[in-house]
Amino acid sequence: MAKKKKTRSKVKKNRIVGFFKSKQTHLVFGVFLVLFAIFMLVSFVSFFMHWKADQSQLDLFTDRVVNSKNLLGKIGAKISHFFIYRGFGIPSFIIPILIFFTGLFSVFNLPFKPLRKSWFWGVLTMIWLALAIGFFAPDHSLFSGIIGYEINDFLSDFIGRTGVFLILLFTLLAYVISKFKITPESLKTALPKKKEKTIGQSGIDDITDEGYISETIHENSNSELELSLGDKIPVKEEKKPIIKKELDIEVDTPQHEEVEIEVEKMFEEDHLVENLSNKLVEDFGEFDPTLELSEYKFPTLDLLKDYGNENITIDKEELEINKDKIVDTLSNYKIGIASIKATIGPTVTLYEIVPEAGVRISKIKNLEDDIALSLAALGIRIIAPIPGRGTIGIEVPNKKPTIVSMKSVLSTQKFQNAKMELPLALGKTISNETFVIDLAKMPHLLMAGATGQGKSVGLNAVLASLLYKKHPAEVKFVLVDPKKVELTLFNKIERHYLAKLPDSEEAIITDTTKVINTLNSLCIEMDNRYDMLKDAYVRNIKEYNEKFKSRKLNPENGHKFLPYIVLVIDEFADLIMTTGKEVETPIARLAQLARAVGIHLIVATQRPSVNVITGIIKANFPVRVAFRVTSKIDSRTILDAQGADQLIGKGDMLISTGNELTRLQCAFVDTPEIDRITDYIGSQRAYASAHLLPEYVGEESGTGLDIDIADRDALFGDAAYVIVNAQQGSASLLQRKLKLGYNRAGRIIDQLEAAGIVGPFEGSKARQVLVSDVLALEELLKNEQIN
Repeated sequence: MAKKKKTRSKVKKNRIVGFFKSKQTHLVFGVFLVLFAIFMLVSFVSFFMHWKADQSQLDLFTDRVVNSKNLLGKIGAKISHFFIYRGFGIPSFIIPILIFFTGLFSVFNLPFKPLRKSWFWGVLTMIWLALAIGFFAPDHSLFSGIIGYEINDFLSDFIGRTGVFLILLFTLLAYVISKFKITPESLKTALPKKKEKTIGQSGIDDITDEGYISETIHENSNSELELSLGDKIPVKEEKKPIIKKELDIEVDTPQHEEVEIEVEKMFEEDHLVENLSNKLVEDFGEFDPTLELSEYKFPTLDLLKDYGNENITIDKEELEINKDKIVDTLSNYKIGIASIKATIGPTVTLYEIVPEAGVRISKIKNLEDDIALSLAALGIRIIAPIPGRGTIGIEVPNKKPTIVSMKSVLSTQKFQNAKMELPLALGKTISNETFVIDLAKMPHLLMAGATGQGKSVGLNAVLASLLYKKHPAEVKFVLVDPKKVELTLFNKIERHYLAKLPDSEEAIITDTTKVINTLNSLCIEMDNRYDMLKDAYVRNIKEYNEKFKSRKLNPENGHKFLPYIVLVIDEFADLIMTTGKEVETPIARLAQLARAVGIHLIVATQRPSVNVITGIIKANFPVRVAFRVTSKIDSRTILDAQGADQLIGKGDMLISTGNELTRLQCAFVDTPEIDRITDYIGSQRAYASAHLLPEYVGEESGTGLDIDIADRDALFGDAAYVIVNAQQGSASLLQRKLKLGYNRAGRIIDQLEAAGIVGPFEGSKARQVLVSDVLALEELLKNEQIN
């Protein structure tokens, strides 16, 4: 019933719109306006002939016995009396003219846009003329109408007749200047020019027979030229300019060939798909990815700890002491300060200094240690200059820092109303503003910091931000935790938010071999997603999901809703140490390509050295977060700038978003808070399993094939004894002991694996030796010969 009512109302609405858009309606309306304009014009003309006779009987027009002298009867007399006598007088003739042309435009179905300007200027002209007639002919109120007469009378009382005249003159001149586009240059050209003086009139006295002038000449141009007496200037006869005939250029207009555009079947199919998708959306609504967990409830803010009053307390005494110490320290080095301003943050106060003219910025920058000594404070950082402000900043830690809780950050309007795909609330700035950034636009995040400086808390803050904002259908996490203890709490939300390999038991990856497989699996997922985007004719995941939601992509063709995937690696340095290039290559590939398909990386490490954070990784991680590090080299490695070594720790951090460094106090979220959040989510109805990534079969160095004994290397036996004695299965050992090349040693290792003497390839680690001693080896080789 409701659908039928909706369709009926839509039909009625379409009929009404169609009636007003109809050309027949426009024609009828136009004819009416033209005739009505003629009716008004005739009544106006007739009014000036019979207005005296009709005006005395206006109140008796309801009486049928009374006759009107107006050519258009009582209605004509009434209309003309209203517009001319009570209105604008003679200028009222502008109204029927405007109505007449409006009717013509409607009859011939012309656009009404040019008429807007005509009506605007027409009405303004009518008012101006009524005022002007009232001014110049005040005794003939009929010509100016009551409006013109009354306006003129009103203005005369306040500014006098001279003032009214000046207003009329000003408005007339303003109209003429704007209408004819008069400029000062055009006025100058219109004025008559002075005739230039000839040589005989310029005050030159003597012209000798040789044709030289002997006199002082002053040139009247901008650049003055003065010659002393006695200089002789040759007077040349003025040559008549040669007037060249202007040649007309004949331009051949290019011939435009008529091209028949064939409508291909593909476009017809697209049109059919569009119509079908619109019909499906109209009948069933847009596809809702959250429908499977429609009763899912986001975690509440009550689960987070409230640390009481988090408002910043201003200690004026501390500010004054620090200000005096900064001024005294700079004055000791003869550096004057024009002004100083303080911005108080949760843990740091920024003192903005404007130095006196002539002071070098580098001079203040070099006094960093001296200022820190005078203030007796850690974490002094000088920003010289502050970008976009023209001041020098000195950041000084507060004696009583304020805790920035996760609850205070997530409860702000800036986070709650953030229109971002993957909003991250990282903390608060020095000006106490909540810092929210979109991970989808970063597109990857690199975090580094020494042990215990807040790196793991920062990761928890990032994950908590996404859990509070995104539905389980919209985002999935791949968590890599080599330390095995940092991210274990998120196991509770495995079937809601986590993604894993099909054969993996635990969703949180702690084994390095599984990390390699997972990263390669994500590369396969990335390639698959790019194929889906290509088939859908879109460029990124946002456009793809919008198209899928509007039912323009068929699931039978392999299309599905794509959630964002966030890969979080807690200790990247450990992975690089154990696996090396096997991890770096897929991470670099994901960082380069995965942004468009919604796969984003968050990589954290406590050792930001060059061999861990390589150039390839840095190039693809434009947004980097640095907690306190131990050296300037580490700071430059992660941020390409100093400053991270001067932080005070405990969540104090710098974030680089391209060219700008911002100092933040990271939001604090404790382990019990994460525990409560994961318990709340884990207790709700979940999917059948975690989100499954594509299966990846690892490429091992071993051949995986049985090698014939006859094809074995001549040094196979010697190599087997070396490996078993050393209990270390590596090709480099054979190279050293048997003086072999790398390729031959590698082939022998493959033969030993096929014989069951060493185990399979394990990345950068040495292979496991499966034979315990030499006696067991001899027994194994004898059995092979018997068989």
